[in-house]
Amino acid sequence: MQDLWRLSAKDIAALIRSKQVSAREAASAALARLDAVNPAINAVVDHRPGEVLAEADAIDAAIARNGDVGPLAGVPVTVKVNIDQAGFANTNGLKLQRDVIAKTNSPVIDNLRKAGAVILGRTNCPAFSYRWFTTNLIHGDTKNPRDAGITPGGSSGGAGAAVAAGIGQIAHGTDIAGSIRYPAYACGVHGLRPTMGRVPAFNASLPDRTIGPQISAVSGPLARTVGDLRITLGAMSANDVRDPWWVPAPLEGPAMPKRAALCLQPDGLDTVAEVKAALVDAGKRLQRAGWTVEEIATTPPLREPAELQTKLWLGDGYEAQLEAAEREGDPGALACLRGNRTKVFPFDAAALSKALTRRATLTRQWLQFFETYAVVVMPVSGELPFPDGLDRRDDASFARVWRAQLTQIAIPFMGLPGLTVSTGLVGRVPVGVQVVSGRYREDLCLSAGEAIEAGGTPPSPVDPAG
Repeated sequence: MQDLWRLSAKDIAALIRSKQVSAREAASAALARLDAVNPAINAVVDHRPGEVLAEADAIDAAIARNGDVGPLAGVPVTVKVNIDQAGFANTNGLKLQRDVIAKTNSPVIDNLRKAGAVILGRTNCPAFSYRWFTTNLIHGDTKNPRDAGITPGGSSGGAGAAVAAGIGQIAHGTDIAGSIRYPAYACGVHGLRPTMGRVPAFNASLPDRTIGPQISAVSGPLARTVGDLRITLGAMSANDVRDPWWVPAPLEGPAMPKRAALCLQPDGLDTVAEVKAALVDAGKRLQRAGWTVEEIATTPPLREPAELQTKLWLGDGYEAQLEAAEREGDPGALACLRGNRTKVFPFDAAALSKALTRRATLTRQWLQFFETYAVVVMPVSGELPFPDGLDRRDDASFARVWRAQLTQIAIPFMGLPGLTVSTGLVGRVPVGVQVVSGRYREDLCLSAGEAIEAGGTPPSPVDPAG
């Protein structure tokens, strides 16, 4: 069974629980796949095979005792290099943090292990996790396994590339402005940004973040099946008192009619024809699955939330972020900060107060919208996945990238969940759609996502392409 790495997390866990396959065999297969393909894509930047096999052996020992090993029993999972894993550096793609060695685990690591997952390795991200492209001065470039000429996405680009290439069944990512949803889109897999407060997170190795990231950044899963996202969300969501924002919301909310809004150009987004075609196709898939689909001209506001989210993310502490980026010397991080300076700086107490006040108003509009519709299906990006490094080509290209990413930046401002479902390929380039719902209604996103997924997805996992 040398191709265990091809199976879904659900299937691997079932085989391991039933003792048809050992967790060590699954881990060995994952490590062999990593050795075979990671040199070409540089998705995993830190891993220790001996520790991986020891974790797997502990799962096998628990199964031998007839112990409960959890829903992810023995499933190989990668984690992003910006969360604490005891004994490993939390670099966040920075030379500046190469010696920030975590003494304890993030709640994400602890919850994955409680669910039986085996942590396979740590995946790459851009410096400071700023970009929708994944390169830095400490770990190097991550390549998209489907087409090395396009971005693997960011900031969880290593996560998306790993899952697409069969390095682990599940990948952990983080999302403050699309950093789970966009790598899933670019790599042709699925990715779930949970509601803010759903998945507990905390990095003891670093100071607490400013208020903007606290109320908008989340951890979540990427996977090759929507069903695997569902299982992993349940595992990641277990309580941990270290995160004061965690909310004990049920994973299944009240029943709602299967009514979806379909929006091709939300808040005036300039959506390319190939993305529009994918959205129309997704609407037809939902209809075939028994959903009522209503095309709408626009959604509640996205441009204002995107503008305010950018200010909360980059403007609060802008000078300190810029000073750190200059010390790091990372060209992409500097381009991100300098390119947004006029939009986010200066950021004073009045600007912060205005942003947080408008957050209540805008979130209310969106929650009222979701009283009518269970979900809205909209673009992940206005464009197909970008050529790699497009944001650093020139000023016009930088502006083009940020324009196209409207929906990714805006949704976190309201703390809403968003799901990327990969639906097909345009040549070798993946395309997909984004499903958004009300707070703590990931169940509705996943239900719609499974109906869309049933209509077809890009083949995966894939061998790295040139």
